[in-house]
Amino acid sequence: MSISLQQVPELDNKLCGPLLQLEKHLLERQAQTESWLRQQWRLTPAPIYASVDLRNAGFKLAPVDTNLFPAGFNNLNPAFLPLCIQAAQTVFEQIKPGCLRILLVPENHTRNPFYFESVALIQEILLKAGFEVRIGSLLDDLSEAKQLTLPSGRSIELLPIRRVDNRLVVDNFNPCLIVLNNDLSSGVPPVLQALEQPIFPALKLGWSTRTKSSHFQYYQQVANEFCEVLDLDPWLINPYFRSCSSVDFLKREGEEELMAKTAELLQEIQQKYDIYEVKQKPYVVIKAESGTYGMGVLIVHSAEEIATLNRKKRSGMAVIKGGREIHDVILQEGVYTFETWQQAVAEPVVYLLGQNVVGGFYRVHTGRGITDNLNAPGMQFIPHPFVDACNNPERNAFPDAAANRFYAYGVIARLATVAAAREQAALR
Repeated sequence: MSISLQQVPELDNKLCGPLLQLEKHLLERQAQTESWLRQQWRLTPAPIYASVDLRNAGFKLAPVDTNLFPAGFNNLNPAFLPLCIQAAQTVFEQIKPGCLRILLVPENHTRNPFYFESVALIQEILLKAGFEVRIGSLLDDLSEAKQLTLPSGRSIELLPIRRVDNRLVVDNFNPCLIVLNNDLSSGVPPVLQALEQPIFPALKLGWSTRTKSSHFQYYQQVANEFCEVLDLDPWLINPYFRSCSSVDFLKREGEEELMAKTAELLQEIQQKYDIYEVKQKPYVVIKAESGTYGMGVLIVHSAEEIATLNRKKRSGMAVIKGGREIHDVILQEGVYTFETWQQAVAEPVVYLLGQNVVGGFYRVHTGRGITDNLNAPGMQFIPHPFVDACNNPERNAFPDAAANRFYAYGVIARLATVAAAREQAALR
């Protein structure tokens, strides 16, 4: 689906004061911003790819999740494909000079054809970037090649992975490196361990070991450093958070600590709301520390709501993808979304290959509200309409012109990716 300039989601202008000031600040200091980011990439190279979920409250613009095994490439505007190809060439030449052959390892849920549309597009990007690419599956019951025909008319071939000594091969294809598009929520399978081929992203960045609070601790540091250089209040781009462990929603274990930290966080947010004269009510999003697909997410406006959760909500906070039990959670400042698409709430998602913004889309949900998690069944995806909007602002236009808003999105997404780069570097 493509959209025109006039169809860019609308932002409630009554709430735009601080945000417009932030966008204006970024435009005025674009050279300083880009210089600072280049310095960060020299210190800590970016992950090979990432997607960053943003929320635009009008008075605040902040990332709420950073995925290092992104799906959804098929939802990008097709006009972004040349940017993706060029970025892929740069990224892989940096991480593995002379690389010719890449093995792409996807998730195991073969019943989701839309996920494999994204895998097919990743393969296409890498092929057009000049690499030989095969898709190797971790499915235990896959003993021969399996062809998948996708809704778009594309098809992909899943090949069983074999381990030969300390290398992975499929058929007679011996890859130079492994690209994971599997978030390892269920742990790292033995076949991927102790390989001599490099694996990107690193195994320790999978959800079996990575935590959201660790990422946002790095992001908080990045936001503070960046805002000190640009003379900004870091809260405008940074969601406050706490972490809480040893929680069991069904057994009601750890409930008192969870309520206390929720109350503390709500009070801290309210103090900022008072400073910026925000009339909305603060809220907190409680999420599983590790995991994706919008599972294990709870929204509360008061600590007392935790004590009165019904059985259905407690069960929803008991397990995540793969049946893993939830015991560790992050309490994250809720960031309203005041962007709408045809009266439905919308939030931007920005995609990066390495340090390069290569596109994005709006996640739209007609059945959700301005405080809700939009990553849920019934969501739709509206591609961003510009090829160069995230890195080519219009200085002579109104600060909230579409290109300038997308530039701001690109800056915040890159800050989140700097944080992910620091996570990655700490694992070495």
